[in-house]
Formats: sequence, structure tokens, C-alpha cells
Amino acid sequence: AGAVIGDRVELHAHTHIGREVRIGNDTVLHSGSRVLDRCVVGNRCTLQSGAVVGADGFGFAPKADGTYAKVPQTGNVIIEDNCDVGALTTIDRATLGSTILRKGCKLDNLIQIAHNVVIGEATVIAAQTGIAGSTTLGARCMIGGQVGIGGHLTIANGSKIAAKSGVSASLLKEGVAYQGNPAVPVKAFQQYQIALRKLA
Repeated sequence: AGAVIGDRVELHAHTHIGREVRIGNDTVLHSGSRVLDRCVVGNRCTLQSGAVVGADGFGFAPKADGTYAKVPQTGNVIIEDNCDVGALTTIDRATLGSTILRKGCKLDNLIQIAHNVVIGEATVIAAQTGIAGSTTLGARCMIGGQVGIGGHLTIANGSKIAAKSGVSASLLKEGVAYQGNPAVPVKAFQQYQIALRKLA
């Protein structure tokens, strides 16, 4: 009910379109992909098989008895134009407001984007990366595979983060390449590795 599908959209087998969803022109949803209630997908986007847009964010509040109460996730996901979302990648709806992929983002397979994350224009992210809630990535970032990025952080425009790195603090200088856990500028990481070898 209330969904609006644009012109020349392809909906392949077993796709699901939720209530009040908006999908732009020339977008392709491959088999088994889901766009859940009130989410927005722009023009010329591609969702590969099994992608999920708009599942509940991971919101649970601890209770006095040691159990957890579910926090309602009332926001949505907005995917702007010319974005690609890989197979089995999940983009959670916001607790409040929107989780946002800006124009031209490219996400590989098996990526987790948590609630209220904002990913800047033309940022590319490789497989098995996870981004915790309320983190903002700048434009034109390049994120390698199996990178973990903590919550409530800011990643500057043009940042490059090497595979298997862990980001636990904001990276505020534009155009810098990082590596390691915790992630540091690549040259510093290389110096650490040389020092470690000398310890033996």
C-alpha cells in the first residue's frame, strides 16, 4: 500500500516492496532483495540478490532485571541516485531520522550498515565491512574488506582504510590512508611492523 515505483524499474523474483516505499526510475532489484516500509531508493540504483534495505536498527535498552527492551526504530533508509548495493548487504533503518547513502555510493556484498549511518557521495566499501550506528563517512572514501568502524565517529572526505583495519576514533584529516587496529596512517603502521620484526 502506498508504494510508488518509477519508470523502467525491474523487480526480479521474490523481491519485496514495503508500504509507502519510493523507488526511482531505471532501478533494478535483483531476486530476493527487500526494501522495507517507508524507505527510499533513487534513480538508476541496483540492489543485488538478498540485499535488505530498512531492517530494524540494533536498538535495545538494558532493564533492571538484566533483560533488554527493544527500542522502536521509527526512521527509514534513503538511498540516493546511482548507488549499488551488493548481495546480502544490510542497511538498517534509523532509530529517528534516516540512514543515508549519498549519490554514487558502491557497496560490495556482505556489508552491515547500522542505524543512522550517513555515507558520503561516491564512497566505495568492500565486502564484510561493518559500520556501527550514527557514524558519518565523507565523500569519495575507499574502505577495504573486513574493516570495522565504531559508532558515533566521523571519517573525513577522501579517507582510505586498508583491509582488516579497525577504526575506533574519528579520522578528521582529508585524503589520508590508514591501516591497522587501531587504524593509523599507513606510514606509521609500516614503521610499527618493522619495529615488531626487530623485537625478535
